[in-house]
Amino acid sequence: MSTLRNRRGILGAAGVLGFLVLVEALGRLGVIDPEIIPLVSTVLVTTVEIAFEGEFLSNVGNTLLACLIGLVIAIATAVPAGLLLGTVPVVERSVRPLVEFLRPIPSVSLIPLAMFLFTESQDAKIALIVYTCAWPLLINTMYGLSDVDPQAKQTLRSFGFGGMSIVLRVSLPSAAPFIATGIRIALSVTLIVAVSVELIAGGGGGIGNFLSLASGANRIDRMLAGTIWAGLIGLAANALFMAGERRLFHWHQGSTS
Repeated sequence: MSTLRNRRGILGAAGVLGFLVLVEALGRLGVIDPEIIPLVSTVLVTTVEIAFEGEFLSNVGNTLLACLIGLVIAIATAVPAGLLLGTVPVVERSVRPLVEFLRPIPSVSLIPLAMFLFTESQDAKIALIVYTCAWPLLINTMYGLSDVDPQAKQTLRSFGFGGMSIVLRVSLPSAAPFIATGIRIALSVTLIVAVSVELIAGGGGGIGNFLSLASGANRIDRMLAGTIWAGLIGLAANALFMAGERRLFHWHQGSTS
């Protein structure tokens, strides 16, 4: 399994490297105008340079702080809500129409409303992150509870355990891998939402604000460099979480492979 994963990683890296070499060659040959799209080498040099700029690092910290706060709030609210909806059918049937109505609404379309409700752009950013992350957490928690072995719950009932004890001893541990998947999905969209709000709302700092200023100054190399760092941060966060997920829930992955 690890050999296959390493082979895929090598092939993926080779594909990215080949694409970058091709774009660099097209720029050198004049097929792509370097004034419009800078050379790959220029963008890579700028990518390294901005990593040592205090202003850029401050913007990155601003974005990551909002992502972390929003994700923690989403977990603290959506997971208990999912446990409630997944264990009390009456509540689930009552709330399901509202969930199905709100879930498809794109978070980006709510940016004007968030800016109206929250005077601080950071608060609006966090609110939209919470809104976006809550849905995969809620749905995955409910789905995980539906996958719990009913015999295990019935066994605890026969020994006199109450509903809350069954949830804590059987339902929640069984649903934990699904909740972790929901967190990973939410993690992948936090950065997208945060940067989108920063780009549209403006002010308040953040990677999106850095990209907006670079675009306004016609520094396409800095804009692309900031975009690269945003992608790398998202890729690193996902890789770290997946590594932790595999380590914690190797028993679940082994049983479903």
